[in-house]
Amino acid sequence: MSSLLCSPTPLPASEIVVATASDLAPAQTDLASSFHRLTGIHAKFVTGASGMLARQIASGAPYDVFLSANKLYVDDLVRSGDLIADSVVIYAKGRLGLWSLAGTMKQLDDLRRPEVKHIAIANPQHAPYGAAARQALERAGLWSAVKDKIVYGENVRQALQYAESGNADAVITSWSLLEGRGTLLPESLHDPIRQAGGILTRSSHQKEARAFLQFLMAPKGVEVLRRFGLQPQGRSARPEPGPSTPSTRETPFSSPARPTRFR
Repeated sequence: MSSLLCSPTPLPASEIVVATASDLAPAQTDLASSFHRLTGIHAKFVTGASGMLARQIASGAPYDVFLSANKLYVDDLVRSGDLIADSVVIYAKGRLGLWSLAGTMKQLDDLRRPEVKHIAIANPQHAPYGAAARQALERAGLWSAVKDKIVYGENVRQALQYAESGNADAVITSWSLLEGRGTLLPESLHDPIRQAGGILTRSSHQKEARAFLQFLMAPKGVEVLRRFGLQPQGRSARPEPGPSTPSTRETPFSSPARPTRFR
């Protein structure tokens, strides 16, 4: 078992930088504190749309771990050599939620109402939850009716802020950000939002980064993810064959010889 995780006393403080999809923002404090208690390692989070973070990684951003809201970005970075292939894990499955400040939007069909002038979603070009939101509207037969009402946030957090400030009448965003508010939308309305992560090949803290991913997949990390509205998956994953995701590159990661257990 890894000495990093089994040491009876905390190791000298070290820090890793974790680039995370915006839907994980509410969980970051709890993830960081729980991980630090177990390992003595600090986790610093940088948050943004998955596609934007992937482009930053492809351009040399100094992160240690990438947690994406879409496995395709991770697969692409593995193919480009930016992530360590055998480090890739699917850590959660995401869900969409619908919310309005007035509390009047209970189902997607309510978005047809004439008083609804603006509907916020994340930009589908680089935000997986934005792509899923558009897909949900299309599958519900609503896209043509509401497309002129759509306003785009750079990520799911910004989309939610539009609705919270009253600049949008409703928002379709990550259920984890809504923290129990609004309506949880049916999974059948969009393709699975498989959230994956991996270690950057150029990270100088790969041992600590590996410990973080092990934690995320172990009971303590799973409990935090579940508490914040995600569906933990807890399994390693191989990159899927296919063309690269537009405008991004992505890479692999490697697993320890012996698994670490968090309790």
